[in-house]
Amino acid sequence: MESLNNCAEEQQPSSVMTNSWSKQEACKSQKLKCAGGFVLVHAGAGYHSESKAKEYKHVCKRACQRAVDQLRAGALAVEAVTAALVELEDSPFTNAGMGSNLNLSGEIECDASIMDGKSLHFGAVGAISGIKNPVLVANCLLSEAQKGKLSAGRIPPCFLVGRGAHDWAVRHGIPPWPSEKMATKFSLSAYKRNKRKMELAEKMDAGQNQTKKTRQSSENENGSGCLDTVGAVVVDSEGNVAAAVSSGGLAMKHPGRVGQAAHYGCGCWAENACNMNSYSTAVSTSGCGEHLIRTMLARECSAAMQSEDAHQALLEAMQNKFISSPFLASEDRVLGGVIVLRCCRCVEAQSSPNIQAAMVEFLWSHTTESMCVGYMSAQDSKAKTHISRLPPGTVPGQSLAIEGGVCRLMGIVD
Repeated sequence: MESLNNCAEEQQPSSVMTNSWSKQEACKSQKLKCAGGFVLVHAGAGYHSESKAKEYKHVCKRACQRAVDQLRAGALAVEAVTAALVELEDSPFTNAGMGSNLNLSGEIECDASIMDGKSLHFGAVGAISGIKNPVLVANCLLSEAQKGKLSAGRIPPCFLVGRGAHDWAVRHGIPPWPSEKMATKFSLSAYKRNKRKMELAEKMDAGQNQTKKTRQSSENENGSGCLDTVGAVVVDSEGNVAAAVSSGGLAMKHPGRVGQAAHYGCGCWAENACNMNSYSTAVSTSGCGEHLIRTMLARECSAAMQSEDAHQALLEAMQNKFISSPFLASEDRVLGGVIVLRCCRCVEAQSSPNIQAAMVEFLWSHTTESMCVGYMSAQDSKAKTHISRLPPGTVPGQSLAIEGGVCRLMGIVD
């Protein structure tokens, strides 16, 4: 795989990418059997300490391997991306599923969503408790919706929240999980620490500005506000794409709060190539949910990926549609990150006409201090991982980093 990278200040956009390909290449519509597929995962945009870097990278490697195992067995993209998310949710080091942030009431409520680029169906759950892997519920909602209307012509749900989401999941064979087993030592200690700070701030009654500063201090100490939503994007052997995202939400959030991980067009997006779009694209986001919801960043980045230069397009989207978005004009720091892949089927000019290469371009970008990613193709023996960080001296929420690479998947046209 080739690699590329670029870091940019908001005021000085630049692009150094030289290994992109053009829409004018010989992109064909024949059905492609490429060698297995490709997965890109993230363990969140936020702050990843050097002391825990090994653990974050390890969980990304495991998630990539789980997805690739599915792809090698012939699974579709939506199944592979679900497998990756289950691995990420099960890690005690991520803010999703097991070990999620606790809310003001000391409870865990999770959000998750998934989108299938082939059918364009979407499934999501918000503020769900008592389910170990929220992404399984989101995937089940997507699958059930694909079966068509319910009895009496009712439209099947694609987004459920709270107790209703939990009960629906149990009725559809997803086992409940004791809420007390969802918390870890780290998430419990973080909750107790944050609760003490809030109680102290209330006793001091130092006014709105002091309360704001205390909240920010609490967030930074708990991992930059624990903006480490997890996600993955996948392209399968048929060229289909899928994306998914899962999150425990912000630390000390209000009960019932639903973040971007459950919102359509905000947490994830996937769309196969069609007559109007030359590229198949998949996006998964992470960061401050309110910022991502108000900018619908996942869908914005997907649309940007139809431009000729993906690297420059993502750079401009992050700057113009996120950091400098008029919808976030009142925010002094705009915190978020994305992983993106796009693929195009291109005939190899010097090969047999029935040999085709799927060109997969993958990128990640973030305005937070760091973002942990992993990626792997079905042709690779092991996953690669990386913790991307903002350049020294830059200000989180006002600057961005962008990196990525290109992978070529060979296949035979039917």
